[in-house]
Amino acid sequence: MKKVDSVTQSYFENLEAEDKNLQFEAFNAINAAIKEEVDWAYEVWDQLKEWLTDKDNHRRSRGAQFLVGLAKSDPEKRIVGDFSAVWEVTKDPKFVTARHSLQSIWQVGLAGKEQKEIVLNHIEDRFRNGAHEKNYTLIRFDMIQGLKKLYDELKEEEIKQLALDLIGAEEDIKYRKKYMTVWK
Repeated sequence: MKKVDSVTQSYFENLEAEDKNLQFEAFNAINAAIKEEVDWAYEVWDQLKEWLTDKDNHRRSRGAQFLVGLAKSDPEKRIVGDFSAVWEVTKDPKFVTARHSLQSIWQVGLAGKEQKEIVLNHIEDRFRNGAHEKNYTLIRFDMIQGLKKLYDELKEEEIKQLALDLIGAEEDIKYRKKYMTVWK
């Protein structure tokens, strides 16, 4: 396990800066770094996991988004054990926090077969059984979009088929059409 380099460390520190522009720059820099595999994932993993339940919604959101991005840099498959904690953030009382987390959750599926199955199972279950949720059509749209992003990366027919099955299960024709626009 490698130490976080000083530049990346400064980005993590700048997430807490007073200056919102500095925070935004740091957030984007970390996201850019974790698009590829990194060798410092476990140096920040536990801290990010703690953020998932922090009183600050920005920390909860960042913790979830960074952990799902780091899943591909997780040979120990820690994300498998931590997935339920990340998934909880997708149901955060603060809708913007929940939505940012949900929009990035698909990235866990890039880490391997087991991780992909967890993502697909959670999305399918929530799509089929979450009608009671506030802003449910938006949540469904985000999940369909996540499946499309995962499909675009992996090109696996099972992902596309699941998305089309879920869209087909939508009873409201207006929303079925909206969800289909993602797959055009």
